[in-house]
Amino acid sequence: MLEELLAGWIPRQRWFAGKGRAIDAVRVDSDLALISGDPALHHVIVEVRQGLSADRYQLLLGIRSELPQRLNHALIGHSDDISYYDAAHDADITGRLLIAMAHGEDLGRLRFRHIEGIRIEENLRSLVLGAEQSNTSLVYGEDYICKLFRRLIPGVNPELEIVTALARRGAPHIAKPYGWIETDLDGKTTTLAFLQEYLSTANDGWALALTSVRDLYASLPEITAGDAGGDFAAEAERLGTATAQVHAELAAAFPVDIIEPPEIKRMTEGFRGRLARAIQEVPELAAYADPAERAFDRLAGTTGDIPVQRVHGDYHLGQVMRTTTDWVILDFEGEPGQPLDERRALSSPLRDVAGMLRSFDYAARHLLAGHPEAEYLGPRADQWAGHNRAAFLRGYTSGGGRLTSNDAILLRALELSKAVYEVVYEARNRPTWVDIPLAAFRD
Repeated sequence: MLEELLAGWIPRQRWFAGKGRAIDAVRVDSDLALISGDPALHHVIVEVRQGLSADRYQLLLGIRSELPQRLNHALIGHSDDISYYDAAHDADITGRLLIAMAHGEDLGRLRFRHIEGIRIEENLRSLVLGAEQSNTSLVYGEDYICKLFRRLIPGVNPELEIVTALARRGAPHIAKPYGWIETDLDGKTTTLAFLQEYLSTANDGWALALTSVRDLYASLPEITAGDAGGDFAAEAERLGTATAQVHAELAAAFPVDIIEPPEIKRMTEGFRGRLARAIQEVPELAAYADPAERAFDRLAGTTGDIPVQRVHGDYHLGQVMRTTTDWVILDFEGEPGQPLDERRALSSPLRDVAGMLRSFDYAARHLLAGHPEAEYLGPRADQWAGHNRAAFLRGYTSGGGRLTSNDAILLRALELSKAVYEVVYEARNRPTWVDIPLAAFRD
């Protein structure tokens, strides 16, 4: 009966990766009681089959004889006199995870671990953090945030791997790691959850940038991006410096390598292939393709090597937080939809730089989508984006980030390849936003 209920509930969850395809079967792969009684808390791993593919997801399953009204939104379904629900939303019982990590418990297939020498406070209630898509995060008091990786991919999650390695080095600009939960899937140690410091008083980088953009849009015509009260450039420069410092720490903590010209040419062909496929799907892009083709040609013609290392992999303003002292970088897991091997692969640190430059463009322009004064405000958006992109790069190089003339060629190619991806994404999901990435193709 539980499997039938889950088959109806799982497709409605934001973290479900198989939307748009029929579910053929749901099977409970493991079911471990963490708390017995009423309420009960179980850790459940389910396998969801869709055609020839199968994915596994984890669930904190709550079981009650009577479900309080405050948990109605988390209901999975009823069977006889029992209510099944998503217990991630039940602060009465989620403290069990903290207790298990604090004591390093082994429970069946689950292993709860904490960083050596770290004490975890146990008596805290949790709250589910909103707005996430692929994961679910529980905030415990003002101290911790526990990210539950809903879709399980066998292997150690890159975020756990990177943040713990950087913490051992005493690296700045990261949230402290405290603990994790793991199991074995397909013979591999697999990360289920990661407990970190919660930055309760910090501000989200995207929100801060938008405040600056709104200030500029609302100011007098003669006010420039550098003069507006909400100017963001000083913060963009600090963020560039923090980014360079984290890249240096990653290069010291993990292996590094180089990409030689033959491999650079193969990478460039990959960029061209992405562009060609994008034009097939979004014909409008063809009129903007020449700058990208020229950028890719310049990259293919370079003769130097490209240094590669571990990088963030999904870097934008929504992944950084401004504390009272500096910037902190979050979410080192890479793009959640990609295979672990790809997320752990070495890449140019300029991939992260390109991602942040694209994020500045989005911050500047997304408010113009459907805006009645978009034509008038467009130059102001260009001004804000250019001002803050330059500040970020200035901070990146002053912080030790490498940006030679060949690197600038690579950065331009990476940024335009990212914009190609964005054009397709926006055409599929937010057609009124497609002009934002198209603006990147202006020379």
